[in-house]
Amino acid sequence: MTHERFVQTLPIPLEDELGDVLEKGLRCAGLAVEELAHLAEVPLARVRDAIDYRSDLSAAELVRIAQTLGLNEVGVCALGGSGYPMPQIGTLPFCVNALRMRHGIGVANAYLVTECGANQGILFDVGPGFKALMTDWPVGVATVEAIFLTHAETEHAGGLQAARRHFSLARVFHPAALDFTSGVPLEEPMVISVGALDVSVLSTPGHADAHNSYVVTSRATRSGNGLLVAGDLVFAGSAGGDYHCPKQSQSQLRRVMDLLPPETVIAPGHGPLTTVGHERRYNPFLH
Repeated sequence: MTHERFVQTLPIPLEDELGDVLEKGLRCAGLAVEELAHLAEVPLARVRDAIDYRSDLSAAELVRIAQTLGLNEVGVCALGGSGYPMPQIGTLPFCVNALRMRHGIGVANAYLVTECGANQGILFDVGPGFKALMTDWPVGVATVEAIFLTHAETEHAGGLQAARRHFSLARVFHPAALDFTSGVPLEEPMVISVGALDVSVLSTPGHADAHNSYVVTSRATRSGNGLLVAGDLVFAGSAGGDYHCPKQSQSQLRRVMDLLPPETVIAPGHGPLTTVGHERRYNPFLH
């Protein structure tokens, strides 16, 4: 069964709105907003309003914009219309605590994964600071055996040194391309075993030059789904900003979504939980 903190009983806002997705789509397509308006045959002012979160674009306009940017029409129309749908999250063979921490105007996620009922676990990312990380820490978990970083941005790794001191026995794992003086560098296809849990490494550069995603599975049972700790590779309804390399980011996103079973649960660095199959169908950056 899943830990109660894992179940999304309350709506959690998406990381990105339509305007964010259009900005990312423009960068990926290498287009200026004026070019998009011309090619999609949508008045420039209306495109700019959509990017500025004041969209009243029609379904036909949204479809033309999605086609021009090479985006998934279904997802773009959902974001611009009635709202992006969210999936039911299936059963996992371990317990997951989603630790959501304020950072600037947004929220960053870290994840504590444990064998259900155990007082120790493994931690994926550490948030912007240790105090924020511990705000919603589960009372029954006293020890972290390993810390896995997806990438080194402050909102995901800012609390690392304090967490390392607090959990003094924890091993720290990080993307191989990171220039860390301590810790264990990881790259695909390495697998790290912690108790009954296996953590498979996926090298997913694009959002950052040094970026890993991790697939968590249990050796204790064959039932239940796997968990993709995605960092900023993919969000519900969007993808991480392609600050390092747009083409590489898109290539990695599609590769990972094609690699994993559709029932795999996605634990993203921002926003709510989702699944691989759901994002294949709806995510604007997957088509």
